[in-house]
Amino acid sequence: MSLIQSLKLVMARPHPAARPFLLASGAGAIAGRALPWRPAKWLGTASGLFFGFCLYFFRDPERVTPTDAHLAVAPADGRVVSVEKIAPPAELDMGDTPVWRIATFLSVLDVHVNRMPAAGTVTRVAYHPGQFLNASLDKASELNERNALRLALPDGRNLAVVQIAGLIARRILCDAEEGMNFEAGERFGLIRFGSRTDLYLPPGVEPLVSTGQTMIGGETVMARL
Repeated sequence: MSLIQSLKLVMARPHPAARPFLLASGAGAIAGRALPWRPAKWLGTASGLFFGFCLYFFRDPERVTPTDAHLAVAPADGRVVSVEKIAPPAELDMGDTPVWRIATFLSVLDVHVNRMPAAGTVTRVAYHPGQFLNASLDKASELNERNALRLALPDGRNLAVVQIAGLIARRILCDAEEGMNFEAGERFGLIRFGSRTDLYLPPGVEPLVSTGQTMIGGETVMARL
C-alpha cells in the first residue's frame, strides 16, 4: 500500500455511528481546555485522545467491489482465523448440513464497517444474546452475542453473514432488515471496538482464502459462487 493510499485510509470520513462519541469527546476536550482546574485539563487531554481514537476506529473508506456477480467478497476487514466446514447457525433455518465457514477477526485497528458479500435479498435477521469472549476463539461463534443474516442470492441459494461481538465490543449495529435488497460490497452494519464476522458459503462452494490471510471488506474475493 502506497503512502497516499495509507493516508486516505487513515483520514477516511467516520461512520455515522461515531457521531455521539465524537460529540461527547469533543465537548470534553473543549471544556477541559476552557476550565482552569487541573483535573479539567486531564479530562480535556483524555477526551482529545479519545476523539482521535474514534476518528480512526470509525473510519469508513470507500471500497472498489469486483463487478463479477459470481464472486463472494469479504464482509469485513481483518485476519482470517478459521476456514472450516460447519453447520450454519440454527436460528437462520438453513439446515444442519455442514458448509464452509470463513471467520474473520477484526482488531481495534481494523475498519469495522460490515459489507454484503454478494448481491441478494435479506430473508432473515436473527439476534442472539451471549457472552463477550475473545472473538478470535473458535467457540465465540456459538457463545458470544451475535447477529445473523440469511441472504438469498438471485439463483435461489442462500449464504449467511454473522456479526459477532468480541471481548471489548459491546454493541452490534445492523441496518439490514428482512426484505431489503443489497448489492455486493454495500454497507449493512458495524460492530464497535473489536469483533468478528463469519461468512457461511452456499453448499458446494469452495473458499478461495486461507487462515492467516488479511481481508479487505468489500474487495477481497473469498469464493466463486
